[in-house]
Amino acid sequence: MQQESTVALADRRWPDAGWTRVPYWVYSDPAIYQQELDTFFYGPGWNYVALECEVPERGSYKRSWIGERQVVVVRGDNDQIHVWENRCAHRGARVCWKNKGKEESFTCPYHQWNFALDGKLQGVPLKRGMMRQGGMPADFDNADHGLKQLRVHVEGGSIWASFHENPMPFEEYCGEEVMAGLRRQFPGKKLKLLGYNRQRIASNWKLYFENLKDPYHATLLHSFLITFGLWRADTQSESIPTGEGHSIMVSRNVGKKRNEAAAEIARFKEELELHDRDTVTPRTEFEDGKVVAITHFPTVVVHQQANTFGMRHVIPKGTGSFELAWTFFGYEDDDDEMTRLRVRHANLYGPAGFVAMEDGEVLSESQLGAHHYGHRAAVVEMGGKDVEKQDHMVTEVLIRAFYKHYRAAMGL
Repeated sequence: MQQESTVALADRRWPDAGWTRVPYWVYSDPAIYQQELDTFFYGPGWNYVALECEVPERGSYKRSWIGERQVVVVRGDNDQIHVWENRCAHRGARVCWKNKGKEESFTCPYHQWNFALDGKLQGVPLKRGMMRQGGMPADFDNADHGLKQLRVHVEGGSIWASFHENPMPFEEYCGEEVMAGLRRQFPGKKLKLLGYNRQRIASNWKLYFENLKDPYHATLLHSFLITFGLWRADTQSESIPTGEGHSIMVSRNVGKKRNEAAAEIARFKEELELHDRDTVTPRTEFEDGKVVAITHFPTVVVHQQANTFGMRHVIPKGTGSFELAWTFFGYEDDDDEMTRLRVRHANLYGPAGFVAMEDGEVLSESQLGAHHYGHRAAVVEMGGKDVEKQDHMVTEVLIRAFYKHYRAAMGL
């Protein structure tokens, strides 16, 4: 659902209450949306695009997205990872039409321009014309007409890219705490691809990031998490805002138990049971016993819940819609039982997951509630009005910290 802007971007004013309010026009104004793409997705930051295990051999490729721009991730010569924009340097047609595969080179179907794995132009049909007629000018140089190359960083098997010629250093962009979280889940082991889910959600893309910065809702909306102790407000937890719009949520799996705090949670269903408890019975994997979700702005949520690992790739599709692409993975040295558990626990997520299905519904309803109400604002005061780290889940501090960064970056 799109809404045409009737207010000039320069005339937009954030509510006086600052980051404790979020004006509804940030979810529906096309001018705001275009500035978000330019500032966050095509700016000097880093965007998740793939896992190395998805492009395991020379010539292996995967189509991906950064904002609304399609890119291709390719493993080239000498094991090097390349990321280039999927747009022919000739007339702009898509060069690669498949989601993944293996090729020796890439040929645009329109005029058959041929590109090497690294995106360099290596062949132009009829470049010198035919019968001494036509062809490219004598000064046409293939080297000047390759595909748009992105900067690339590989971190423990995860692949990140930036459109900017001089992006921030990756470690600086992430910050110390996010880097520690990434290296916990990507410790340098070879990764094993387990599968995909994809879904389209009828809401603004930022609402999904808000949702993953909101531990408060998980205690109330998600009966499954609460009942089986996978994520509960009465467990030892942390809500950690970090720089550049990122954040970390930490909890601990306590299993199904009833106590005074749980009794106050209306959605706790003591009688609810499963015929197969494998989905809610993780095997100990990390000594710290933590469950960790990292929102790495603006493209991905890196999650570890029970024994499932996943990358939730957020792909904006206008002001009122986004695609959510889930990639589930494990480690190459996992035994068969651990792989089975990782796949089983993945049933918590995705479009029909025990948990994630509820998020898709409420986000769509939230978008409808914001539409046509640009003069109103959401209230974000649970847990106080500050933007500092908190050691509990009954808070919206991560949303406040996010919009503190958002306003500064957007000049709002």
